[in-house]
Amino acid sequence: MPILRVHNMSHDFGGLRAVQDYDLEIEMGQIRGLIGPNGAGKTTIFNLLTGIYTPTEGEIWLDGKRINGLPVHRIASMGISRTFQNLLLWRHMTVLEHVKLAHYSRIRYGLFGAFFGTPGRNREEAEVEEKAVRLLDRMGIRHLAEQVVLNLPYGAQRRVEMARALATEPKILLLDEPTAGMNPEELDQIMEIIRRVHREFGLAILLIEHRLKVVMELCERIQTLNFGEVIAEGTPEEIQNDPKVIDAYLGRESVI
Repeated sequence: MPILRVHNMSHDFGGLRAVQDYDLEIEMGQIRGLIGPNGAGKTTIFNLLTGIYTPTEGEIWLDGKRINGLPVHRIASMGISRTFQNLLLWRHMTVLEHVKLAHYSRIRYGLFGAFFGTPGRNREEAEVEEKAVRLLDRMGIRHLAEQVVLNLPYGAQRRVEMARALATEPKILLLDEPTAGMNPEELDQIMEIIRRVHREFGLAILLIEHRLKVVMELCERIQTLNFGEVIAEGTPEEIQNDPKVIDAYLGRESVI
């Protein structure tokens, strides 16, 4: 059974149909790509999958459970986490605080433990900090743990956002243009981090990217979206040579 299954999902903004009859199946351990020109509906699909929007039509199933209409925090607790096209970080919090805060979605000590500092609360707090530090280590930013996010270079902020997403212990990770704004060195570094996350965590990844080098090298299968509809789906090689994709998006230049 796929970890995520989307069937005939459509969404309207007033009289505009932004997503039309969208289908998707992702199994655990897969990396899938979603490409298309600006305004094609890619981020809208992420917003539908994570509960920011509720589909006008269709169904979304996560690990065998229908999640249409559930609030964002419920969907996150069930196993979908994401990053954002535009960084959404609390600029005056430290790197460590960001990741610890995401871990709090899993705490069990409750209000009583928080007020009275019970042994269970102290134990869980220590576990949360240990897990957060391990994630920062995997992202290569442990040395920045006490730095305020506002003071970090852009590439490091992207790593903080990915660590925060992983701290919710997702089954599927949605990455919305994770290499946006990066120079070639930073791009290669974040691609290696995505490979490592995929290898070590074994989760499914759905990736939106405009830099086709990234999707072509990382993804097993790719969907191409245009005006809210999937116009092609296949392996990187198939997508690269599909006439509909070339006409809508890739142009006649090399995609690498």
